[in-house]
Amino acid sequence: MDMKILVVGGGGREHAIAAALSRNSETAIYSVMAKKNPGITRIAKECCIARETDLEKVSAFAKKTGVTHAVIGPESPLEAGIVDRLEKEGIACIGPTKAAARIETDKAFCRNLMTHHQISGNPEYRVFHDADEAVRFVKDHDGDLAIKPIGLTGGKGVRIMGEQVDTAGAIEYIREIKGDVVLEERLKGEEFTLQAFVDGTHIVPMPLVQDHKRAFDGDTGPNTGGMGAYSMPDHLLPFVTRKDLTAALSIMISVVAAMAKEGSPYKGILYGQFMNTAQGPKVIEFNARFGDPEAMNVLTLLASDFAGIVSSITDGTLSASKVAFEPAATVCKYLVPEGYPTAPQVNKPVSLGDMGRAILYYANVDETAGELKTLTSRTLAFVGKAPTLAGAEAIAEHAASGVKGSVRHRRDIGTQALLDRRIAHMKEL
Repeated sequence: MDMKILVVGGGGREHAIAAALSRNSETAIYSVMAKKNPGITRIAKECCIARETDLEKVSAFAKKTGVTHAVIGPESPLEAGIVDRLEKEGIACIGPTKAAARIETDKAFCRNLMTHHQISGNPEYRVFHDADEAVRFVKDHDGDLAIKPIGLTGGKGVRIMGEQVDTAGAIEYIREIKGDVVLEERLKGEEFTLQAFVDGTHIVPMPLVQDHKRAFDGDTGPNTGGMGAYSMPDHLLPFVTRKDLTAALSIMISVVAAMAKEGSPYKGILYGQFMNTAQGPKVIEFNARFGDPEAMNVLTLLASDFAGIVSSITDGTLSASKVAFEPAATVCKYLVPEGYPTAPQVNKPVSLGDMGRAILYYANVDETAGELKTLTSRTLAFVGKAPTLAGAEAIAEHAASGVKGSVRHRRDIGTQALLDRRIAHMKEL
C-alpha cells in the first residue's frame, strides 16, 4: 500500500508512531514537530520544524508534500482543530475533530456526556466555574476528592486529596485554577490503560498497559507525564480480570456511540484511563490520542501493518481481523533530566551505553554533531520486549542503566516486587 503519512508531534510517542509506520516499506513518512527528534528525522522523508498548533504551517507543509493521511500525536493540536483543518484539505486524519476531542480537552464535557447517555463507570462529580462555590463544596464535603482543572494540563494537573494535598492545599489549588474545575470522588484501586483504534463506529482494543506517573521509585514524588509502563504477555494485567476488561471496553464502546449521537463521530485513538475498584472499572479520564509512554508499549507489539490500520480507520472499515499484537510482555523506562519535573537540568550531555536488545525511542532531546543533550522534558525511552515480564524488564533496565549523564529513571517499573504490591493492593479492596 503506497501511502504518504504525516506524523504530527516530536516526542517518544511520535517516534514510536513513525517507527511502526516505517515497517511498511511502501509508506513515506513526513513530520511536523516543534523540536527536532533525532529518531524521527532518521525515519522521515522530510521534516518541518514548527509548533504543532500552528495550523497554517502544518497545513502548508501537508499540502506541499502531498501527504494523504496524518496521525496526530499530542493533544494540543487536536484542541486547536488540526484535524478539521487538514480534512478540509482532503487529508484523512487519525485523530478526532476539535468537537470530538472535547472528550479529553474538556473534563466537564466528558462527565456530562457519560451522565446524559447513562454510561456506567462515571464517579460522583460536580462541575464548578466559580472558585468560591468550589471551595465551599470542599469545606462541606465529607471525604477526599480529586481536583481536576477542566482544560488540558499535560497529564500533571490533577490533585488528589489525602494523597497529594490536604483540604487547605485543595482550596489553594482551586483558587489557582480560578474555579474552572471538576470535583470528583476519590477513586481507590489500581489504574490501568485501555487504548483502542476507532473508525467512528467500530472499536478494536489494544493490550492493557499500566503507566507510572510518580517521579521516583515506590510511586513517590510529584506527578510527571509518565516515567514508564509495562504490559503482560496475555495482554491483560494480573489485577484486571477478563470481566473487568469487558466492562471497560463496553464503557468505551458506549462513549463512541454517544459521540456519534451527539453529532461528533469519533475517529482515531481512544485512550481510556480506568481505576479498577472493588465495584469494577471506573473512568478516571479519556484521552483523544495514544498515551506517552503507553504508545511505545503497544506499538512495539503491533504485528499488523500500521499503515493499513490507518487506512481502515479513515475509510471506516476497521475490524479486529486487521489488528494483531505479539503475545509478549513489554517494559518501557523513560530517562529524564535530573530535577525533572520541577527543575530539570537542561543542556547536559547524555551518552548511550550498551543497549542490548532494547528498542530506543528518542523524546525531548537535542542532538548536535552526534552529541545528545537534555532539554526540559523526558529525554529518551527504552522498551524491552520478551516472552515474560521479567525478561522484558531486564532488557529495558540493562539499556537504561547504561546511559551516562545527568539523567535518571525509575528502576522499579516492570519489577515483580512492584507488581506484587499492585496485586496485594487490589486484593485488599
